[in-house]
Amino acid sequence: MGPLSARLLMQRGRPKSDRLGKIRSLDLSGLELLSEHLDPKLLCRLTQLQELDLSNNQLETLPDNLGLSHLRVLRCANNQLGDVTALCQFPKLEELSLEGNPFLTVSDNLKVSFLLPTLRKVNGKDASSTYSQVENLNRELTNRVTAHWEKFMATLGPEEEAEKAQADFVKSAVRDVRYGPESLSEFTQWRVRMISEELVASSRTQVQKANSPEKPPEAGAAHKPRARLAALKRPDDVPLSLSPSKRACASPSAQVEGGPVAGSDGSQPAVKLEPLHFLQCHSKNNSPQDLETQLWACAFEPAWEEGATSQTVATCGGEAVCVIDCQTGIVLHKYKAPGEEFFSVAWTALMVVTQAGHKKRWSVLAAAGLRGLVRLLHVRAGFCCGVIRAHKKAIATLCFSPAHETHLFTASYDKRIILWDIGVPNQDYEFQASQLLTLDTTSIPLRLCPVASCPDARLLAGCEGGCCCWDVRLDQPQKRRVCEVEFIFSEGSEASGRRVDGLAFVNEDVVASKGSGLGTICLWSWRQTWGSRGSQSTVAVVVLARLQWSPTELAYFSLSACPDKGIVLCGDEEGNVWLYDVSNILKQPPPLPTAPQAPTQILKWPQPWALGQAVTKTMVNTVVANASFTYLTALTDSNIVAIWGRM
Repeated sequence: MGPLSARLLMQRGRPKSDRLGKIRSLDLSGLELLSEHLDPKLLCRLTQLQELDLSNNQLETLPDNLGLSHLRVLRCANNQLGDVTALCQFPKLEELSLEGNPFLTVSDNLKVSFLLPTLRKVNGKDASSTYSQVENLNRELTNRVTAHWEKFMATLGPEEEAEKAQADFVKSAVRDVRYGPESLSEFTQWRVRMISEELVASSRTQVQKANSPEKPPEAGAAHKPRARLAALKRPDDVPLSLSPSKRACASPSAQVEGGPVAGSDGSQPAVKLEPLHFLQCHSKNNSPQDLETQLWACAFEPAWEEGATSQTVATCGGEAVCVIDCQTGIVLHKYKAPGEEFFSVAWTALMVVTQAGHKKRWSVLAAAGLRGLVRLLHVRAGFCCGVIRAHKKAIATLCFSPAHETHLFTASYDKRIILWDIGVPNQDYEFQASQLLTLDTTSIPLRLCPVASCPDARLLAGCEGGCCCWDVRLDQPQKRRVCEVEFIFSEGSEASGRRVDGLAFVNEDVVASKGSGLGTICLWSWRQTWGSRGSQSTVAVVVLARLQWSPTELAYFSLSACPDKGIVLCGDEEGNVWLYDVSNILKQPPPLPTAPQAPTQILKWPQPWALGQAVTKTMVNTVVANASFTYLTALTDSNIVAIWGRM
């Protein structure tokens, strides 16, 4: 398609007219238009245009001088747009469509809401929830920039030139003022620059003018403390509140009854954790009455920089997958699949190359459950970009290989584990997955765990019938394999075949597993166990220690580990979180005590309030912490996501 012509505009415009100035609706979709084809001198003659369709083209940007001041509806779906700031030239815009622009992120959605105060619908959905989120973010950023200004001005000497000092302030604000998750950093830095420049221009006493014009009068109130549990959410996310009396008795450092006081054995004192947010964001039909949807799995997004850590967590349960910022409690993205029940989520990070040759890092979230399908979600852009028909029965769990970012293991009730290569997306941002291996099991696989020291060679699985290991090396000829070794947890044959419903590597050697013994978690050595197997197909694990846990006979409480901190975590049937500092236990001189070791601490259920009453009966199915152990997310069988923060 070449440059647009007046004749083409009149052919595709409505109402039909021989004058461009009378056209009110114009359809330019599907013409393979590039950004340079949008001639501002021609389009500005559409003085009465109210509706413009530019969808299904190849636009990377919008010219910033189109002059369509009366435009109310704009459709730009399925393009290559990477920036939305040019939309500010349409001050009367009420409806906007941006689906299928994979390089637009959550930050761009917030920019749209800030730039277009009259916008009512975005991608067919009500825009009010995003406005609320923008207002709260804007208020917090304004407060932080103001505080930074005061601190900055206090350090200036009288001889310093005002103009240079003001320029330095803007640079330092953009560099130092931080708030919210990494996924929103583009928006927050953009607003920090705007706020600081407005602050400099209007002087310190006029700082309130830097707030967004659409902010309601009460938005200038003092910022709510972080411990306030009714956090920022979408309208269909039901806020829960924490009883003040319950907060007082829910001591973050509460010890197990009869257990040692933290630090008494020479270990570090117990970490201080406080409950930050309770979210009811998986409700069926968005009903605040729903305290029954069971939540099953959560995972933190991989950090964007080496050495950094993430505060963005994905949770799944019912028909929804939610992506939440743990600091603010904001639900950044919510994906629904009617008729599905999600059981597992897993992250990977891919580097893709755009048509323009630019490299983009994608955080891809895999979600699976009852229907046997794996959905690959491009979280930052907010859409599903691939579906793998992986199994005919439900998928119990899945995980990505730490050795290959495109390799995904899926474990199903059909008693099979399949290794997939999801590949990288094509130019239409679609995945074409291929099957690499099939691993047969004798019972249902519940947990998957690539062996930490050789993730591309061995895979551990906790199953209904025990703990098994497979050879997953791709240079071997067999594409379908049976279990290579089965592990048992005592010398007696009666211990064989017991369910293992918790499995995680604490470090490259130590494995934590649960289910083989009532009321305990077992720590065992992979290296010593594997080294002693010889040619045996059944091997007794080399137990290092046992951890005291709830004596419940209920199953499927998943444990997790925070390897960088030597922490093991597990929930129970009373809503509690059991926390073990395993590094201190393993530092004890041999032989280790045969009696189960008490937890370092137990986080008691703080009993949030919902529907006018305390939520007292709940089970914590899963609990996971991020790599730096600054945030901890617990999922319950009563539709509550509980987020704890390190003090």
